[in-house]
Amino acid sequence: MVVSRQVQRVDTLFLHEDGDDYRVVVQRDGDRVFRGRLELKETSAGPRPARLRVTEGASEDLRSPDEFVELARRANRIRISEQTSRRARDELRAMLDGYQLDAKVVRTCRLCASDGRYSPLTSDTAIETDADETICPDCAREELDRQLAYHGDISGTARDRLEALLLDVQDLERITNLLKGELDPELTKFDEISPTVEAVDPVPVDSLNLHPGIQSKIEDQFDTLLPVQSLAVENGSTEGQDQLVVSATATGKTLIGEMAGIDRALNGKGKMLFLVPLVALANQKYGEFEDRYGDVVDVTLRVGASRINDTGQRFDPGADVVVGTYEGIDHALRTGKDLGDVGTVVIDEVHTLGEGERGHRLDGLISRLKYYCREQAGTRGGHKGASGDTQWIYLSATVGNPKTLAAALGATLIEFEERPVPIERHVTFADGREKIRIENKLVRRAFDRKSSKGYRGQSIIFTNSRRRCHEISRKLEYSSAPYHAGLDNSRRTRVERQFADQDLAAVVTTAALAAGVDFPASQVVFDSLAMGIEWLSVQEFHQMLGRAGRPDYHDKGTVYLLVEPDGTYHNSQEMTEDEVAFKLLKGEMEPVTTRYDGAAAVEETLANITVAGEQSGQLNEMMVGEVPTKYALGKLLEYEFIDGLEPTPLGRAVTSHFLGPDDAFLLLDGIRKNENPYDIVARMEGREDE
Repeated sequence: MVVSRQVQRVDTLFLHEDGDDYRVVVQRDGDRVFRGRLELKETSAGPRPARLRVTEGASEDLRSPDEFVELARRANRIRISEQTSRRARDELRAMLDGYQLDAKVVRTCRLCASDGRYSPLTSDTAIETDADETICPDCAREELDRQLAYHGDISGTARDRLEALLLDVQDLERITNLLKGELDPELTKFDEISPTVEAVDPVPVDSLNLHPGIQSKIEDQFDTLLPVQSLAVENGSTEGQDQLVVSATATGKTLIGEMAGIDRALNGKGKMLFLVPLVALANQKYGEFEDRYGDVVDVTLRVGASRINDTGQRFDPGADVVVGTYEGIDHALRTGKDLGDVGTVVIDEVHTLGEGERGHRLDGLISRLKYYCREQAGTRGGHKGASGDTQWIYLSATVGNPKTLAAALGATLIEFEERPVPIERHVTFADGREKIRIENKLVRRAFDRKSSKGYRGQSIIFTNSRRRCHEISRKLEYSSAPYHAGLDNSRRTRVERQFADQDLAAVVTTAALAAGVDFPASQVVFDSLAMGIEWLSVQEFHQMLGRAGRPDYHDKGTVYLLVEPDGTYHNSQEMTEDEVAFKLLKGEMEPVTTRYDGAAAVEETLANITVAGEQSGQLNEMMVGEVPTKYALGKLLEYEFIDGLEPTPLGRAVTSHFLGPDDAFLLLDGIRKNENPYDIVARMEGREDE
């Protein structure tokens, strides 16, 4: 007999109703040996096999019905699918009874059974579908793959995430609904960053012994300092010690700089410079300092816009406190402006040292400012060390290599890892059209709830362009406002005040807020994982999500990543948004390293020569990044930007306008050809976008 020759042992004989006939599956050691179709006939003794057709590829081979009986007798177990109708089950049992054989009805995957496969289901393996049936994990994965095909070429990491969720919740419809933008919290939740508390003995405020002008103000607000503030004070922040303070958003870093700088200013030890990367942040800090300390110190503002017409706007070089952007202060140095006697420099967001173009400019600024402070100390007979007797305090929420960076900056590391409230991180998939609908739902849901502290939930929505900011804000049902560097100061200030008063449910912003503008939001929503045409770094991502949840306002923070499968924002982006999402969620903080290409080396060396002349080499050596000085000097001579170690008039113009060599020559070429200035600028911007 053919069957008996080929099949010496049968583990399972599986039967499944298929029209008027039955599918037959023979399985041994978990593998299918063959499949076929069985027809029954009615006899005087009851139902009996009439015909067996064994399927081989696309053809069927007719066999004797006795072969089926032989198979059944060799089987360790006979199983009938649960999907087989009661009438058909009775018919099969009556047929098997005629041969003294027993069968058991089992729950199986209908799709497998229809395709001639035996897939028994248990409570651990059954996947529910929208058709009120259960299928096996393999068939569920195939169906999920078909759904994913409608949403683009989703990355392997995102696919793995969805498959893991599918096996966990065992409900295919709930998973496919995620691809339609449904917000099922159990499924969208990626993880939760738990609150952490370090044991730090709080420093009593009345023990600080600061100048009465600031001592009384701090005593009016607090009895004891927060942990990171206590650590800083215990390690000499109010005694002139240089420090790198690394601690999460909303842990009180700014006050460390304020206590040191304003105390020194009031005690006649020089003014405080408080430096930030963006105009929006400088404006906010200026307003805060005016409100808090305006009655005891003079506060002024110096931002990058000053380099356009150099009116200085509100800038008062004789003020006790100068709030400025990196660029605003650097422009003053590059053009020989007198900043007065500087006693304290606070550099906020110092991790900017690791960011592209801004990184080398901050590195150069720190070096030039240290040189300026040293020279000022020398003119008044003070200590002429690397930076005179000026105190330096560097602040950041996100540094991947804090010990290395502290050593490079010559500062004591104050690292505090406490997170005051937990943060839930969620991921859901949506295309660009669906995202605003989901954002609207998230904003409404957050604003309709109050925390145990009595505050409504408010949202920050991060996106990748100013145009998109306005588009989202217009379409949100609850009150919201766009917020970006393109708005004038009065409008930004109005938005900040409205958010603080809980008159706005959301702000929609670009990178302006990532750098630390202080909005007490409970929820952060990523409409995009790009800023402009560049994907976020892990550093930037952590900085932005850290804005969710404030201990004085909220019980927890919530972060939502709205991810477009296969989505990109520029043809230069090699990864897709779904790939980037899981890279960011799982990624470790990158080390803060300033890297120099040729253009950056030329720009910073020229600025150092303009500020320090023959001592410019020392400035290059003081920088955190490794500057190829010899190469830079050769290029500066070749470009006729310097004559010896003095800038030429062309060199002074180039450095005062923060131009790299390529931009400088493009500009010069356009001027010499008498081109329209707008055309020159358009060509420069077009080159930057390439």
